[in-house]
Amino acid sequence: METSTLIVPAGVALADVVRNVRPDQLDEPTPCPDWTVRQLVNHLMFWAPVMERAARKDPVRPLSDLDQDLVVDDWRERCARLVDALAEAWSQPDAWIGTSRMTGPESPAAMFGGMVLCEFVLHGWDLARATGQELACAEATALGTYAVVEPMLVQGRSMGVFGPEVAVPETAPELWRVVAVSGRDPNWRA
Repeated sequence: METSTLIVPAGVALADVVRNVRPDQLDEPTPCPDWTVRQLVNHLMFWAPVMERAARKDPVRPLSDLDQDLVVDDWRERCARLVDALAEAWSQPDAWIGTSRMTGPESPAAMFGGMVLCEFVLHGWDLARATGQELACAEATALGTYAVVEPMLVQGRSMGVFGPEVAVPETAPELWRVVAVSGRDPNWRA
């Protein structure tokens, strides 16, 4: 299955999780070391517009303050809309063609699209797990995400993006496999 066809369902699943985060859960821990639910939602809200511009091949803008708290006012709906817009942008075939930029040098657009899928699935799982929800992730989406993550593991681990692989049984669901290979414990509980 083409990675581009997995973006919308993965985005819908993440947006559904975001919409069901309760304000009293914002200070709860997540499977991402050193990130609370608030920090994870903030990360999603900060990077979604940057990744959307990369899909549209729009000019790179200077980044705003990474420490800015975007989780204010109607943050759930705003975050969900940002995720929806990001999914829509990367669902377009032209988004995957040629090169694009987010903040640094030009890179293959397909690499950025794969990053979006990983953000949706891995951070969707992180947020769901931290808030007592389940991420609706089809097996095909988990398999596609695994295919994107696997070639990035060495570099991702050296950059601290991924942790050491967590062992799971061979019979584990595909979502558990991609979560585990990225360094997350599928049994993690808040």
